[in-house]
Amino acid sequence: MQPERIPVIVGAGEITHRTKDPAEGLEPIALMERALREAEQDAGAALLAQVDSLDVVCEVSWPYVDAASLLTKRIGAVPARAVNGPVGGESPVRYIHEAALRIARGESQVGAIVGAESNYSVVSAEKAGVELPWSPKDPDPKIERARHWSLPVTMQHGIFMPTMVYPLYENATLAAWGQTPREALAESGLIWSRFSEVAASNPYAWSREPFTPEQITTPGDRNRLIAWPYTLRMVANSQVNQGAAIIVTSLARALELGIPRERLIYPWCGAAAKEPRHYLERDQYARSHAQDAVFESLLDQVGGIERFALIELYSCFPVVPKLARRTLGLPATASLTCTGGLSFFGAPLNNYMTHAAAALVRGLREQPGKLALLYGQGEFVTKHHAIVLGSLPPERDLLNPDYSVQGIADARRGPVPPLVLEYAGKASLETFTIVYQRDGRPEFGTVLGRTPEGGRLMARVDADNVATLAMLTDRDKSPVGSLGEVTAGGDGLLRWTAA
Repeated sequence: MQPERIPVIVGAGEITHRTKDPAEGLEPIALMERALREAEQDAGAALLAQVDSLDVVCEVSWPYVDAASLLTKRIGAVPARAVNGPVGGESPVRYIHEAALRIARGESQVGAIVGAESNYSVVSAEKAGVELPWSPKDPDPKIERARHWSLPVTMQHGIFMPTMVYPLYENATLAAWGQTPREALAESGLIWSRFSEVAASNPYAWSREPFTPEQITTPGDRNRLIAWPYTLRMVANSQVNQGAAIIVTSLARALELGIPRERLIYPWCGAAAKEPRHYLERDQYARSHAQDAVFESLLDQVGGIERFALIELYSCFPVVPKLARRTLGLPATASLTCTGGLSFFGAPLNNYMTHAAAALVRGLREQPGKLALLYGQGEFVTKHHAIVLGSLPPERDLLNPDYSVQGIADARRGPVPPLVLEYAGKASLETFTIVYQRDGRPEFGTVLGRTPEGGRLMARVDADNVATLAMLTDRDKSPVGSLGEVTAGGDGLLRWTAA
């Protein structure tokens, strides 16, 4: 390829703004500007005024009418393309990938990807009754949330938040892998402990306190149960003020600007696929066909997992990297993050993977000739996108504009059990979770059950059904596959009781 068509990452910037006084907090657009200027400084060249393509990661904590327009005025750019992106934890990976493809096609010369959240200051201000003197918010933000597209039955049961849905995968996978719940918790604790150690050494991390596996998995006053089996330290922490940015240009432009070759990072290739959006419309919960297809595609393109010196696996909840490491053939002791994970580094909602990209850029500059894997995920194990970055250009052009592996994922998907809304009788347990109150007491349990005819149902376990809850939380035996009795409740929800 001609140097004008070879994309390179030249700048990576991050900012973590800590303040206990919400009045001193920086609004998201200010964090974005600072992150972009940090990225420009990192590149060592005046690039912001040259940005012709801008992707702004969907910002939630203080939604603007048009964040991209506000930002371009702040940085003095007049891009031909400026986009405010949709919700999706995988979106920064996609934006970097597509920015590289635009440069490869000759459609762009300088692209920027940026995002930020100020959720910590916003929540603190609400609690203190402080009015923030920030730019005007959108009075009618067009941010799509799960409640906008969830099935009615999941809304009726109250199972439409990530903290409640991901445990369905956690409890299904441990049974499929032949683990006891105790063994699965030990694996989660080991991985999360290692994540906390990485965050402790990352100057941009929100929390820099390392934790032992037991401190992560054991419920307590400062580590309450959220939804079985996840404790507070096992879920993403969105109460942060963080911003990050990536600048992409062509090899020719980078060299023309005098940027040293050893600071250039090359996007090699990528792949993406999705699961059906509604989690009740999936064939099973023990794996993700989309995730598998994405990883297998990249491994095939670069020649195997041993090519990667650095890895960043999305980590909103333990089941995600646990699924990923098995497909990639990695042990639980492998280094699965360079950033620190969404529980400890922080979870600036959709923008974590921009921070992860910045960490990989820094890491690759220190390891000449090495590759890095950047994997992001969105919604409920739904959207999967991964790219390969290298400190040297690939031996051959791997940037395929048709990077979707959706057909492969769809071909592997089995029949989806029909959804049963009215039922009485026996049903086996497919998977489950239990939602907890702040004081540690169960609020309710939810099971996905399978009827003898093969249908799938959603049923509640009431907080006073002590025997069933005890069976579900036995750490030495998975309840998946157990039989129970389904009855109708007076509130219109089905009930499941262990046989």
